[in-house]
Amino acid sequence: MQLLRRGDVGSDVAEIRSTLTRLGMLPPADPQAPPEFDQQVEHAVRAFQQQRGLIIDGIVGPATYRALRDATFSLGDRPLAFLMSQPTTGDDVLMLQERLLELGYDAGRANGVFGQQTEQALKNFQRDYGLIVDGMCGPDTVRALRQLQPKVRGGRPVLLREQEQVRTAGSRLSGKRIVIDPGHGGQDRGVVVEGVSEADLMLDLARRLEGKMAATGMEALLTRGPNNCPDEAERARFANEAGADLILSLHADGNGSPHAQGVATFHYGTGNGTSSTVGEALAGFIQREVAARTSMRNCGTHPKTWDLLRLTRCTAVRVEVGYLTNAEDRARLATPGFRDIVAEGILVAVKRLYLLGKDDQPTGTFTFNDLLRYEMSKS
Repeated sequence: MQLLRRGDVGSDVAEIRSTLTRLGMLPPADPQAPPEFDQQVEHAVRAFQQQRGLIIDGIVGPATYRALRDATFSLGDRPLAFLMSQPTTGDDVLMLQERLLELGYDAGRANGVFGQQTEQALKNFQRDYGLIVDGMCGPDTVRALRQLQPKVRGGRPVLLREQEQVRTAGSRLSGKRIVIDPGHGGQDRGVVVEGVSEADLMLDLARRLEGKMAATGMEALLTRGPNNCPDEAERARFANEAGADLILSLHADGNGSPHAQGVATFHYGTGNGTSSTVGEALAGFIQREVAARTSMRNCGTHPKTWDLLRLTRCTAVRVEVGYLTNAEDRARLATPGFRDIVAEGILVAVKRLYLLGKDDQPTGTFTFNDLLRYEMSKS
Protein backbone atom coordinates (compact mmCIF):
# COMPACT_ATOMS: atom_id res chain seq x y z
CA MET A 1 0.00 0.00 0.00
CA GLN A 2 0.99 3.63 -0.45
CA LEU A 3 2.54 5.21 2.65
CA LEU A 4 0.43 8.01 4.09
CA ARG A 5 2.08 10.91 5.89
CA ARG A 6 1.65 14.56 6.77
CA GLY A 7 0.60 16.61 3.75
CA ASP A 8 -1.26 13.81 1.98
CA VAL A 9 -4.94 14.21 1.01
CA GLY A 10 -7.61 12.01 -0.48
CA SER A 11 -9.98 9.15 0.28
CA ASP A 12 -7.30 7.03 1.99
CA VAL A 13 -6.60 9.86 4.41
CA ALA A 14 -10.34 10.24 5.01
CA GLU A 15 -10.46 6.55 6.01
CA ILE A 16 -7.57 6.99 8.44
CA ARG A 17 -9.16 10.09 9.97
CA SER A 18 -12.50 8.29 10.32
CA THR A 19 -10.89 5.30 12.03
CA LEU A 20 -8.93 7.46 14.48
CA THR A 21 -12.12 9.38 15.28
CA ARG A 22 -14.01 6.12 15.96
CA LEU A 23 -11.21 5.10 18.31
CA GLY A 24 -11.54 8.38 20.22
CA MET A 25 -8.07 9.58 19.24
CA LEU A 26 -9.13 12.39 16.94
CA PRO A 27 -12.03 14.86 17.12
CA PRO A 28 -14.60 14.74 14.30
CA ALA A 29 -13.44 16.49 11.15
CA ASP A 30 -15.22 19.39 9.49
CA PRO A 31 -17.34 17.67 6.80
CA GLN A 32 -16.79 20.65 4.49
CA ALA A 33 -12.99 20.52 4.75
CA PRO A 34 -10.89 18.31 2.43
CA PRO A 35 -9.51 15.21 4.20
CA GLU A 36 -5.92 16.19 4.97
CA PHE A 37 -3.18 14.33 6.85
CA ASP A 38 -2.27 17.30 9.01
CA GLN A 39 -0.25 17.71 12.21
CA GLN A 40 -3.21 16.70 14.36
CA VAL A 41 -3.59 13.43 12.44
CA GLU A 42 0.13 12.75 12.69
CA HIS A 43 0.04 13.19 16.48
CA ALA A 44 -2.94 10.83 16.69
CA VAL A 45 -1.15 8.24 14.54
CA ARG A 46 1.92 8.48 16.75
CA ALA A 47 -0.18 7.99 19.89
CA PHE A 48 -1.90 4.98 18.31
CA GLN A 49 1.44 3.47 17.26
CA GLN A 50 2.76 3.87 20.80
CA GLN A 51 -0.31 2.14 22.23
CA ARG A 52 -0.02 -0.78 19.82
CA GLY A 53 3.70 -1.49 20.09
CA LEU A 54 4.54 -0.25 16.58
CA ILE A 55 7.36 1.91 15.28
CA ILE A 56 6.42 5.48 16.24
CA ASP A 57 7.00 7.48 13.07
CA GLY A 58 3.61 9.11 12.42
CA ILE A 59 3.42 7.38 9.02
CA VAL A 60 0.63 4.96 8.08
CA GLY A 61 2.28 1.99 6.39
CA PRO A 62 1.07 -1.61 6.10
CA ALA A 63 1.61 -2.48 9.79
CA THR A 64 -0.10 0.65 11.12
CA TYR A 65 -2.96 0.32 8.65
CA ARG A 66 -3.52 -3.30 9.68
CA ALA A 67 -3.49 -2.34 13.35
CA LEU A 68 -5.97 0.51 12.72
CA ARG A 69 -8.29 -1.85 10.88
CA ASP A 70 -7.98 -4.52 13.58
CA ALA A 71 -8.77 -1.97 16.31
CA THR A 72 -12.21 -1.30 14.84
CA PHE A 73 -13.54 -4.78 15.71
CA SER A 74 -15.03 -5.85 19.06
CA LEU A 75 -16.07 -9.38 19.98
CA GLY A 76 -19.49 -10.04 18.48
CA ASP A 77 -19.18 -7.58 15.60
CA ARG A 78 -18.74 -10.39 13.07
CA PRO A 79 -18.54 -14.20 12.95
CA LEU A 80 -15.02 -15.50 13.49
CA ALA A 81 -13.58 -18.69 12.00
CA PHE A 82 -10.27 -20.16 10.93
CA LEU A 83 -9.42 -19.39 7.29
CA MET A 84 -6.26 -21.16 6.14
CA SER A 85 -5.60 -18.96 3.11
CA GLN A 86 -5.95 -15.64 4.94
CA PRO A 87 -6.35 -15.88 8.74
CA THR A 88 -8.79 -13.42 10.32
CA THR A 89 -7.16 -10.75 12.47
CA GLY A 90 -8.56 -8.10 14.76
CA ASP A 91 -9.13 -6.94 18.31
CA ASP A 92 -12.23 -9.16 18.40
CA VAL A 93 -9.97 -12.18 17.81
CA LEU A 94 -7.68 -10.94 20.58
CA MET A 95 -10.67 -10.62 22.93
CA LEU A 96 -11.80 -14.15 22.02
CA GLN A 97 -8.32 -15.58 22.68
CA GLU A 98 -8.00 -13.82 26.02
CA ARG A 99 -11.48 -14.98 27.09
CA LEU A 100 -10.71 -18.59 26.17
CA LEU A 101 -7.41 -18.42 28.04
CA GLU A 102 -9.16 -17.02 31.12
CA LEU A 103 -11.56 -19.96 30.99
CA GLY A 104 -8.67 -22.43 30.86
CA TYR A 105 -8.61 -23.26 27.13
CA ASP A 106 -5.23 -23.19 25.39
CA ALA A 107 -5.75 -20.76 22.53
CA GLY A 108 -2.02 -20.11 22.28
CA ARG A 109 -0.53 -16.65 22.46
CA ALA A 110 -3.14 -13.89 22.44
CA ASN A 111 -1.94 -12.17 19.25
CA GLY A 112 -5.18 -11.26 17.46
CA VAL A 113 -4.71 -13.90 14.73
CA PHE A 114 -7.38 -16.64 14.41
CA GLY A 115 -5.18 -19.70 13.81
CA GLN A 116 -5.65 -23.44 14.21
CA GLN A 117 -4.83 -23.39 17.92
CA THR A 118 -7.52 -20.77 18.53
CA GLU A 119 -9.98 -22.83 16.49
CA GLN A 120 -9.23 -25.99 18.50
CA ALA A 121 -9.59 -24.14 21.82
CA LEU A 122 -12.93 -22.72 20.64
CA LYS A 123 -14.15 -26.17 19.60
CA ASN A 124 -13.18 -27.57 23.02
CA PHE A 125 -15.11 -24.77 24.69
CA GLN A 126 -18.16 -25.38 22.48
CA ARG A 127 -18.03 -29.13 23.18
CA ASP A 128 -17.79 -28.62 26.96
CA TYR A 129 -20.71 -26.21 27.09
CA GLY A 130 -23.15 -28.02 24.79
CA LEU A 131 -22.86 -25.67 21.82
CA ILE A 132 -22.62 -26.62 18.16
CA VAL A 133 -19.00 -27.67 17.67
CA ASP A 134 -18.15 -25.85 14.45
CA GLY A 135 -15.13 -23.76 15.49
CA MET A 136 -17.02 -20.60 14.51
CA CYS A 137 -17.52 -17.81 17.01
CA GLY A 138 -21.07 -16.66 16.27
CA PRO A 139 -23.79 -15.05 18.44
CA ASP A 140 -24.50 -18.16 20.57
CA THR A 141 -20.82 -18.72 21.34
CA VAL A 142 -20.25 -15.04 22.13
CA ARG A 143 -23.23 -15.09 24.49
CA ALA A 144 -21.87 -18.16 26.31
CA LEU A 145 -18.41 -16.65 26.58
CA ARG A 146 -19.82 -13.50 28.15
CA GLN A 147 -22.05 -15.34 30.63
CA LEU A 148 -19.45 -17.71 32.06
CA GLN A 149 -17.07 -16.84 34.86
CA PRO A 150 -13.43 -17.71 34.11
CA LYS A 151 -11.87 -20.71 35.81
CA VAL A 152 -8.60 -18.85 36.39
CA ARG A 153 -8.08 -15.45 37.94
CA GLY A 154 -4.98 -13.46 38.75
CA GLY A 155 -2.70 -15.10 36.18
CA ARG A 156 -2.20 -15.90 32.53
CA PRO A 157 -2.12 -19.66 31.82
CA VAL A 158 -0.46 -19.21 28.42
CA LEU A 159 2.51 -17.53 30.09
CA LEU A 160 2.82 -20.37 32.59
CA ARG A 161 2.77 -22.82 29.68
CA GLU A 162 5.62 -20.94 27.98
CA GLN A 163 7.69 -21.12 31.15
CA GLU A 164 6.93 -24.81 31.64
CA GLN A 165 8.04 -25.57 28.07
CA VAL A 166 11.43 -24.01 28.81
CA ARG A 167 11.74 -25.95 32.06
CA THR A 168 10.88 -29.31 30.51
CA ALA A 169 13.22 -28.67 27.54
CA GLY A 170 16.19 -29.09 29.91
CA SER A 171 19.38 -27.08 30.28
CA ARG A 172 21.38 -28.72 27.48
CA LEU A 173 21.56 -26.89 24.16
CA SER A 174 22.06 -30.06 22.13
CA GLY A 175 19.00 -30.95 20.09
CA LYS A 176 17.32 -27.56 20.34
CA ARG A 177 16.21 -26.06 17.04
CA ILE A 178 16.88 -22.33 16.61
CA VAL A 179 15.89 -20.18 13.63
CA ILE A 180 18.27 -17.28 13.01
CA ASP A 181 16.80 -14.44 10.99
CA PRO A 182 19.30 -12.00 9.43
CA GLY A 183 17.30 -8.89 8.55
CA HIS A 184 16.68 -7.66 4.99
CA GLY A 185 18.52 -9.38 2.10
CA GLY A 186 18.46 -9.52 -1.68
CA GLN A 187 17.70 -6.11 -3.15
CA ASP A 188 16.76 -4.80 0.30
CA ARG A 189 20.08 -3.77 1.84
CA GLY A 190 18.54 -2.29 4.99
CA VAL A 191 20.50 0.63 6.45
CA VAL A 192 23.50 1.47 4.25
CA VAL A 193 26.15 4.00 5.28
CA GLU A 194 29.48 4.54 3.51
CA GLY A 195 29.19 1.20 1.73
CA VAL A 196 28.47 -0.74 4.95
CA SER A 197 25.12 -2.52 4.62
CA GLU A 198 22.91 -3.93 7.36
CA ALA A 199 21.94 -6.93 5.19
CA ASP A 200 25.55 -8.07 4.70
CA LEU A 201 26.61 -7.52 8.30
CA MET A 202 23.61 -9.36 9.74
CA LEU A 203 24.05 -12.33 7.39
CA ASP A 204 27.66 -12.61 8.51
CA LEU A 205 26.61 -12.33 12.18
CA ALA A 206 23.95 -14.99 11.61
CA ARG A 207 26.49 -17.37 10.09
CA ARG A 208 28.88 -16.86 13.00
CA LEU A 209 26.05 -17.56 15.43
CA GLU A 210 25.00 -20.58 13.37
CA GLY A 211 28.52 -22.03 13.57
CA LYS A 212 28.74 -21.59 17.33
CA MET A 213 25.33 -23.16 17.82
CA ALA A 214 26.23 -26.13 15.64
CA ALA A 215 29.34 -26.71 17.79
CA THR A 216 27.10 -27.12 20.85
CA GLY A 217 24.87 -29.67 19.09
CA MET A 218 22.05 -27.24 18.34
CA GLU A 219 20.24 -27.24 15.01
CA ALA A 220 20.42 -23.71 13.58
CA LEU A 221 18.40 -22.69 10.52
CA LEU A 222 18.67 -19.39 8.62
CA THR A 223 15.58 -17.70 7.18
CA ARG A 224 17.44 -16.38 4.15
CA GLY A 225 20.60 -16.43 2.07
CA PRO A 226 22.36 -13.48 0.42
CA ASN A 227 19.98 -13.14 -2.54
CA ASN A 228 16.48 -13.26 -1.08
CA CYS A 229 14.39 -11.20 1.33
CA PRO A 230 11.27 -12.89 2.74
CA ASP A 231 8.77 -10.60 4.41
CA GLU A 232 8.21 -10.91 8.16
CA ALA A 233 5.15 -13.13 7.78
CA GLU A 234 7.14 -15.55 5.60
CA ARG A 235 9.98 -15.63 8.13
CA ALA A 236 7.49 -16.34 10.93
CA ARG A 237 5.87 -19.09 8.85
CA PHE A 238 9.29 -20.65 8.24
CA ALA A 239 9.95 -20.79 12.00
CA ASN A 240 6.50 -22.25 12.68
CA GLU A 241 6.82 -24.93 10.00
CA ALA A 242 10.31 -25.81 11.24
CA GLY A 243 8.98 -26.37 14.75
CA ALA A 244 11.60 -23.97 16.14
CA ASP A 245 12.22 -23.58 19.86
CA LEU A 246 13.35 -19.97 19.39
CA ILE A 247 13.75 -17.42 16.61
CA LEU A 248 16.43 -14.75 16.85
CA SER A 249 16.10 -11.83 14.42
CA LEU A 250 19.24 -9.77 13.81
CA HIS A 251 19.22 -6.14 12.69
CA ALA A 252 21.23 -2.93 12.83
CA ASP A 253 19.51 0.43 13.18
CA GLY A 254 19.71 3.87 11.63
CA ASN A 255 18.72 7.34 12.78
CA GLY A 256 18.65 10.87 11.48
CA SER A 257 20.94 11.87 14.33
CA PRO A 258 24.52 10.61 14.12
CA HIS A 259 24.61 10.59 17.94
CA ALA A 260 22.07 7.76 18.27
CA GLN A 261 23.91 4.58 19.21
CA GLY A 262 23.70 1.38 21.21
CA VAL A 263 22.04 -2.03 21.35
CA ALA A 264 18.34 -2.71 21.99
CA THR A 265 16.34 -5.94 22.14
CA PHE A 266 12.64 -6.50 21.45
CA HIS A 267 10.12 -9.20 22.40
CA TYR A 268 6.41 -9.69 21.75
CA GLY A 269 4.20 -7.46 23.85
CA THR A 270 1.39 -5.00 23.32
CA GLY A 271 2.54 -2.57 25.99
CA ASN A 272 -0.75 -2.93 27.87
CA GLY A 273 -0.11 -6.15 29.77
CA THR A 274 -0.06 -8.83 27.07
CA SER A 275 3.50 -10.08 26.73
CA SER A 276 5.63 -13.16 26.13
CA THR A 277 7.33 -13.70 29.50
CA VAL A 278 9.90 -16.09 28.05
CA GLY A 279 10.56 -13.66 25.20
CA GLU A 280 10.98 -10.86 27.72
CA ALA A 281 13.40 -12.98 29.76
CA LEU A 282 15.47 -13.93 26.70
CA ALA A 283 15.53 -10.32 25.49
CA GLY A 284 16.86 -9.28 28.90
CA PHE A 285 19.61 -11.92 28.84
CA ILE A 286 20.68 -10.91 25.32
CA GLN A 287 20.61 -7.23 26.14
CA ARG A 288 22.76 -7.61 29.25
CA GLU A 289 25.24 -10.03 27.67
CA VAL A 290 25.85 -7.98 24.52
CA ALA A 291 26.06 -4.68 26.40
CA ALA A 292 28.49 -6.14 28.97
CA ARG A 293 30.76 -7.76 26.37
CA THR A 294 30.88 -4.86 23.91
CA SER A 295 30.44 -1.79 26.17
CA MET A 296 27.83 -0.55 23.70
CA ARG A 297 25.23 1.83 25.07
CA ASN A 298 22.43 -0.17 26.68
CA CYS A 299 19.16 0.98 25.09
CA GLY A 300 17.07 -1.59 26.98
CA THR A 301 14.42 -4.15 26.07
CA HIS A 302 11.01 -3.24 24.68
CA PRO A 303 7.69 -4.95 23.82
CA LYS A 304 6.58 -4.70 20.19
CA THR A 305 3.86 -6.20 17.99
CA TRP A 306 5.92 -6.53 14.81
CA ASP A 307 4.78 -9.43 12.63
CA LEU A 308 7.84 -11.59 13.29
CA LEU A 309 7.25 -11.35 17.05
CA ARG A 310 3.47 -11.62 16.80
CA LEU A 311 3.03 -14.44 14.29
CA THR A 312 5.57 -16.98 15.56
CA ARG A 313 4.32 -19.75 17.84
CA CYS A 314 7.75 -20.05 19.47
CA THR A 315 9.57 -17.43 21.53
CA ALA A 316 10.84 -14.67 19.24
CA VAL A 317 13.34 -11.89 19.94
CA ARG A 318 14.76 -9.17 17.72
CA VAL A 319 18.17 -7.61 18.42
CA GLU A 320 19.15 -4.22 17.02
CA VAL A 321 22.96 -4.37 17.22
CA GLY A 322 24.03 -0.74 17.01
CA TYR A 323 23.38 2.15 14.63
CA LEU A 324 25.14 2.20 11.28
CA THR A 325 24.50 5.95 11.21
CA ASN A 326 26.79 6.31 14.25
CA ALA A 327 30.48 6.29 13.34
CA GLU A 328 31.56 4.40 16.47
CA ASP A 329 28.91 1.68 16.18
CA ARG A 330 29.53 1.36 12.43
CA ALA A 331 33.29 0.91 12.89
CA ARG A 332 32.69 -1.78 15.49
CA LEU A 333 30.12 -3.67 13.44
CA ALA A 334 32.43 -3.61 10.41
CA THR A 335 35.04 -5.55 12.43
CA PRO A 336 34.71 -9.37 12.14
CA GLY A 337 36.06 -9.90 15.66
CA PHE A 338 33.38 -7.64 17.10
CA ARG A 339 30.62 -9.61 15.33
CA ASP A 340 32.12 -12.77 16.81
CA ILE A 341 31.82 -11.27 20.30
CA VAL A 342 28.17 -10.37 19.67
CA ALA A 343 27.46 -13.91 18.44
CA GLU A 344 29.02 -15.37 21.58
CA GLY A 345 26.94 -13.04 23.78
CA ILE A 346 23.71 -14.07 22.06
CA LEU A 347 24.53 -17.77 22.38
CA VAL A 348 25.38 -17.44 26.07
CA ALA A 349 22.09 -15.57 26.59
CA VAL A 350 20.20 -18.50 25.06
CA LYS A 351 22.07 -20.84 27.43
CA ARG A 352 21.10 -18.67 30.41
CA LEU A 353 17.46 -18.96 29.41
CA TYR A 354 17.59 -22.74 29.64
CA LEU A 355 19.72 -22.80 32.80
CA LEU A 356 16.84 -21.22 34.73
CA GLY A 357 19.32 -19.66 37.14
CA LYS A 358 21.20 -22.92 37.91
CA ASP A 359 25.00 -23.24 37.52
CA ASP A 360 25.04 -19.69 36.22
CA GLN A 361 27.89 -17.17 36.12
CA PRO A 362 27.99 -13.35 36.28
CA THR A 363 26.92 -11.50 33.14
CA GLY A 364 29.68 -11.19 30.56
CA THR A 365 31.94 -13.86 32.09
CA PHE A 366 30.46 -17.06 30.59
CA THR A 367 32.71 -17.84 27.58
CA PHE A 368 32.09 -20.03 24.55
CA ASN A 369 34.68 -22.51 25.85
CA ASP A 370 32.90 -22.58 29.23
CA LEU A 371 29.70 -23.35 27.41
CA LEU A 372 31.26 -26.20 25.41
CA ARG A 373 32.74 -27.73 28.57
CA TYR A 374 29.32 -27.51 30.25
CA GLU A 375 27.64 -29.24 27.32
CA MET A 376 30.25 -32.02 27.26
CA SER A 377 29.99 -32.58 31.01
CA LYS A 378 26.24 -33.12 30.70
CA SER A 379 26.49 -35.57 27.79
